[in-house]
Amino acid sequence: MEFEEYVSARGQELVRLGFTVSGDYQRAEDLAQIALMQAFRSWRKVRKADDPHHYVRRILINAYLSMTRRRSFSEAPTAELDPQRTVPDHATSIVNSDDLWRALAALSARERVVLVLRYYQDLDDRTIADMLGIKPSSVRATASRALANLRTTRQSQRIDERLS
Repeated sequence: MEFEEYVSARGQELVRLGFTVSGDYQRAEDLAQIALMQAFRSWRKVRKADDPHHYVRRILINAYLSMTRRRSFSEAPTAELDPQRTVPDHATSIVNSDDLWRALAALSARERVVLVLRYYQDLDDRTIADMLGIKPSSVRATASRALANLRTTRQSQRIDERLS
């Protein structure tokens, strides 16, 4: 598979993954661009991998985790964006519920990535562990902790609704 074919076939999927982990469409585009740029630099190696898409997804996830480790993201948009370009696709509208984003925002970057890879990308623990460079047991523990945090967040939202 040539690089251009890969981008045509999987580019939008990478943007959706970036959006799901970051919650920001422009940052998702940046993440997809970073992943594709790095994949292009070593496309011969990527193409020979057992699963090239897994390889590129891992680049995107690593870019996101690196981005969250910095104190702030240094790029800021300076011009108005084309409204047609920022219209979310169907998958984005499903994922983009206010309660979900508030709950996900409360999680750490690693917890959010683990849940997205497990439930949105439907990857198994071993694959997620490989992508993050951790053990499968750490993936399970992180997912368990993240789900417990989501449950706690959901319960506190219900209590707040009752008190309002």
